[in-house]
Amino acid sequence: MKNIKIKIPATVANIVCGFDILGMAINEPYDEMEIRLSETPDIIIRHTDEFRLPEEAAKNVAGIVLIKIQEHLNLKNGFEVIIHKHIKPGSGLGSSAASAAGAAFAANILLGNLLSKEELVYFAMFGEELASGVKHADNIAPCIYGGITLVKSSDPVDIISLNTPDVYVVAVHPQVEVKTSDARQILRKNIELKDAIIQWGNIAGLVAGIEKNDLPLIGRSLNDVIVEPVRSILIPEFDTIKRKSLEFGALGGGISGSGPSIFMLTANKGTAQEIAEMMKSVYDDIGIDSLVYVSDINSTGVIITEQNH
Repeated sequence: MKNIKIKIPATVANIVCGFDILGMAINEPYDEMEIRLSETPDIIIRHTDEFRLPEEAAKNVAGIVLIKIQEHLNLKNGFEVIIHKHIKPGSGLGSSAASAAGAAFAANILLGNLLSKEELVYFAMFGEELASGVKHADNIAPCIYGGITLVKSSDPVDIISLNTPDVYVVAVHPQVEVKTSDARQILRKNIELKDAIIQWGNIAGLVAGIEKNDLPLIGRSLNDVIVEPVRSILIPEFDTIKRKSLEFGALGGGISGSGPSIFMLTANKGTAQEIAEMMKSVYDDIGIDSLVYVSDINSTGVIITEQNH
C-alpha cells in the first residue's frame, strides 16, 4: 500500500464516572487524514485547517506517533501526512486522540498490518502524552476499536470492547477553551473512601447497563462524585445544561473528556434533537457561540475511505 485516506471519529472519554477508563466513538464530528509511505525516512506533516498546530514531527501529535513506530520497527521509510481537522483542538471530543490514532492506524495499514490493535493504542498514547502530559487511552481505544471501550490497563495495554447500547448522543461544544493539562491539574490528588465506593458502584453499574442494554440502569449510573464537581466550574452554564437535559428526558450525561463539551445520552433521536436545540439556545442567550452534534455511537472506529497501491 502506497497511500490511504482515512476518517477518524470524535470520542467522548470518561462517560461521566469512568475517568481515564471508559470512552466511546461517535460519528459527528470527525477528522480526515491522508498519509503516504515515502522512500526517505523524513516525516512530513501538513495541516489544512486554521488551528495553527505545529507541523514539526516531534512536536505534532500525529508526528510523534509515527516517529515511535519508525523507531520500533527500524524503518528506512518515512511518511507524508495531510490532516484535515474538523474536531476542534481543546473541545473535549478527542481531537488529539483522532490525530494520534489516525496516524497509528494508517501507518500500520501502509506497512502491511504489522501491529496489533493493542500496539496501535500503545503507540498512539505517545500523542496523548505530547498533548496533555499524560499517557491515557480512553479516547484512543474507541477510535481504534470503535464503539464503547473499557481500558482495563494502559500499561500493559488491555482493552475490552463493550456492547453498543441503543442510545443517541448529543454534544455541545461551547466556544471556550479548557486545556486538558489545566483540567487535570485542578483534580484532587486524594479522594475519600466513601466517594470511591460510590464511584465504583456507578462504574460497575454503567458497564453492566451497557452490556445488558439496560437504559434505566445506564441513566442511574451516569453520576460522578469525584471529577465532575471540580471540572464543571470551568464550563459556563454546565449545571443549567445538565438540569434542562434531564428535564427533556435525557438518560444522563456530563462533561465530555476534560471539557468544555457536554454530552447527553438519550433513548431516541427526537429527544436528542430537542436537547440540542435547548443547548444552543442556552449559550446563545449568554452570547457564547457553540457547535452542537447529534449522533449515534460509531461502531467501527477509524475507517479507510480511499487506498492506492
